[in-house]
Amino acid sequence: MEQQTGAGAVLAGRYRLVEPIGSGGMGKVWRAHDELLHRTVAVKELTAGLYVAQADRDVLHARTQKEARAAARIQHPAVVTVHDVLEHDDRPWIVMEYIDGPSLAEAAKAAGRIEPREAARIGLHVLGALRAAHAVGVLHRDVKPGNVLLAKDGRVLLTDFGIAAIEGDSSITRTGELVGSIDYLAPERVTGGAPDPSSDLWSLGATLYTAVEARSPFRRTSPISSLQAVVNDEPPVPRQSGALGPVITALLRKDPAERPSAAEAERMLIEAMEGREPKAAQAYVPTRAVSAEERAPVEPEPTPTPAPAPASGATTALPESAPAPAGRPPGRLKRAAAVALVAALLGGGGVFGVLTYLDGKDEGGGSADKPAGVSDKPTPGGDTKPGTAVPAGWKRVVDPAGFTLFVPEGWNRQMDGNQIDYTPDNGKHLIRIAVDPTPDHKDPYAHLLDLEKQVKERMEYKREILRPNTFRDTPLSGLWEFSWTEKVSHPGPRRAIDQMYIGPDGAEYAVYMSGPAGEWSRIRQQFDTVLSGWAPPPRKN
Repeated sequence: MEQQTGAGAVLAGRYRLVEPIGSGGMGKVWRAHDELLHRTVAVKELTAGLYVAQADRDVLHARTQKEARAAARIQHPAVVTVHDVLEHDDRPWIVMEYIDGPSLAEAAKAAGRIEPREAARIGLHVLGALRAAHAVGVLHRDVKPGNVLLAKDGRVLLTDFGIAAIEGDSSITRTGELVGSIDYLAPERVTGGAPDPSSDLWSLGATLYTAVEARSPFRRTSPISSLQAVVNDEPPVPRQSGALGPVITALLRKDPAERPSAAEAERMLIEAMEGREPKAAQAYVPTRAVSAEERAPVEPEPTPTPAPAPASGATTALPESAPAPAGRPPGRLKRAAAVALVAALLGGGGVFGVLTYLDGKDEGGGSADKPAGVSDKPTPGGDTKPGTAVPAGWKRVVDPAGFTLFVPEGWNRQMDGNQIDYTPDNGKHLIRIAVDPTPDHKDPYAHLLDLEKQVKERMEYKREILRPNTFRDTPLSGLWEFSWTEKVSHPGPRRAIDQMYIGPDGAEYAVYMSGPAGEWSRIRQQFDTVLSGWAPPPRKN
């Protein structure tokens, strides 16, 4: 019998799920009601392992159990309390203290930026939580604005120890695997070095920079360029950080040995919170000339024009002995190669958490929201322009994101992380739309080939169709149709179709549909109807 877990479900006979309040990392977080103690709690659902091989699922489940154990070892008022760990639907769930208030990321976005003295206060609480964690051998490894919670009563709490590492325990994280949020990873982690407490302090520095400067210091237009910036680029000089600026700069030193200790950082943050520029921080700030460009607002670096792709099945490699490309500073080639290797382990610019493509299961990370599909032969869906009359039993939807499409009556919009879905039954039958304004691949076909490679390594997969096609008069399009056997959320044979294309605005659009394989003839016809009503967001003048 198929199990579905959603709003209204009761876990362990006492925790009733109310509504999703966030997602990322390894799963989704729900607001729930503890019917035994009559209190509101937060419940973390593990969704990352729903569409992977059993061995990978076991690893992810072990990580969730480890999160609870790690958090339980830390006794500090700035660490979110774990109340319970339970099994439901053949996977672990964590019941935590519910914090009534936004994350630092949400607060900074709403206010435009956080004032330096308030940011220093927030940083002081987070640092306290980290010092308590480090004292019992726990590294957080994912300190970022989204994991800092600001309670309405003024408390600051650090949450999501889902990828925490307990010192001396390497049984979970496999060799070569990198976890965390790209532009908040310390340089030594990107280049394969072992993290230590100073790595968390670096991430704290990047978090505080984002809070006061209203932009991430190392975020670029693609995951690979962001990783390169973390390793090679100095952060833009803080211009709105006040007395907190030198503290941030000290925490963001590339060399871990050149960063302040936790005790020194605490003293600096106290002074900054009081509005006094910490003199001790100057010892960690390298002397350098500041250009006019650095004084101006920094725009994300443009995505470089990709080189022609190799022939199908070919591979390319850049030996360390190869000469550095023109314009690259000497000594950076090897570091860039390390970044490229890490990017490959993560799935590259297009498959950050390839699970995102598989019926809404988001493993957290980056920009993997690009599913869709249509037949390789001409179809009404592929050739029809917007403006077609709405068929009986369907409705025309203008999504809040700006695009338009036809959706069957009774199908409703829902969000799973950053995914925009339409479904009548919590994903058993699913339409998904994804947009990437800055695609990293040469064309959608190359992107789909990359995705297929990742999916084949993670699930029982069968290719039905994968080839370039023409959609809406553009040859920069690709078609992917595939099938697999699902074992958890909607058990049984399933099939999906994915039409991806580059729109007139240069963005990559994907329209995806999936459902039970036994209903594929009808679903395939529905997909043509979905596409017949598809229109991307209107171009802005």
